[in-house]
Amino acid sequence: MAILKPSRARELSDAELQTKLFEYQKELNSERGLLAAGGRTSNPGKLRELRKAIARIMTIIHERKLGLLRGAKTKAQEQQPKEEKK
Repeated sequence: MAILKPSRARELSDAELQTKLFEYQKELNSERGLLAAGGRTSNPGKLRELRKAIARIMTIIHERKLGLLRGAKTKAQEQQPKEEKK
């Protein structure tokens, strides 16, 4: 299960994304430190999910800097009737 889905992340403001990014990076560093010290993590899949969530957030932040719109429908797309396939 994803920690933060891309659709949910795109709804957050820039400040909220930065906060989430900092939290996830801090949590990832603590988990890595625990493993480096010879300990065991409670959930091995958590490291991968944290890395993916960090990558998602960084991608969305970069898209916003470039002015790209992804995952957002424009008003014209919403008003357009769906075409039927035959």
